[in-house]
Amino acid sequence: MNPNAHFLHLAGYNVWATRRLIDAVDALSDEDYRRDVGLFFKSIHGTLNHLLVGEHFIWYPRFAKGASPKMPLDAEVEPHRDRLGQALKGGAANWQALIESWAPEKFDGDLSYTTMRGQAVSLPFAVTLAHVFNHGTHHRGQITAALTAMGQPAPELDLVYYLQQVQSEGTA
Repeated sequence: MNPNAHFLHLAGYNVWATRRLIDAVDALSDEDYRRDVGLFFKSIHGTLNHLLVGEHFIWYPRFAKGASPKMPLDAEVEPHRDRLGQALKGGAANWQALIESWAPEKFDGDLSYTTMRGQAVSLPFAVTLAHVFNHGTHHRGQITAALTAMGQPAPELDLVYYLQQVQSEGTA
């Protein structure tokens, strides 16, 4: 499998899992959505904002432009839950378009960018991209566990389940 196809699968999973998670979270009362449920970023709202910051305001610009905006990882960039959900869904879809635009040899190279502190960094491109998707999967899993602990329905977000669905539908 060429690297573009591999990472397009991961990007597709990211879109699918983000939609399913936001749909499940939308069923929560605002009190449950914002209360401290023991996550690293306290609430489901805080963790979703962290996902938005990390995946879309820090890592996406690094891959798309080679620079990092100055933004703390715990920033509340979107206080309104509906707009936050839409921003996460839209941001996930942006990754697919970006990956489709890359030549396969790009994945063998390095990702060079300037950190928020102005330091030049060069990291293995494909490994760093995999880290971004793994990071999002980690936090979606935390939110799913919190939903379960709260007695709320939690969506199936397993990558193998997603790949089986894609295969059975005949789409990639």
